[in-house]
Amino acid sequence: MSQVSMVDITAKDVVYREATASGRILLKEDTVRRIREGLVEKGDVESVASVAAILAVKNTPSILPLCHPIPVTHVKVDFSYGSDYVEVRVTVKAKAETGVEMEALTGVSVALLTIWDMVKKYEKDEGGQYPYTRITDIRVESKVKKPITS
Repeated sequence: MSQVSMVDITAKDVVYREATASGRILLKEDTVRRIREGLVEKGDVESVASVAAILAVKNTPSILPLCHPIPVTHVKVDFSYGSDYVEVRVTVKAKAETGVEMEALTGVSVALLTIWDMVKKYEKDEGGQYPYTRITDIRVESKVKKPITS
């Protein structure tokens, strides 16, 4: 049986941390149009997905068992569009002993799942399947770590 433990960060200094993560959800072109034109029956997709991302960032230690609780100081959620996808980018900032990339990744993941939930009605085929819908390319784009100066 293996030993599981949270990494000891007691001796680490508090520094400025920032991480940006991104990911895409591939959708039918008509679904992307509906999102952009505000025609999704469940409501404003960007607003709901933004709130979901922020909540996910704040709750990352409750979702990932070995992740430290971090005093998050800022979360920014951005959306960009292609003809058949929505891309979500989440930037998380904190002053902490450990990085915020897991928070950024969790925020992106939950935002993308929220989009899927809000548009699934438009994505299903005749058999109730999702032949076009895919969440892809979730990754950390960048990390920043620097001392805090007065």
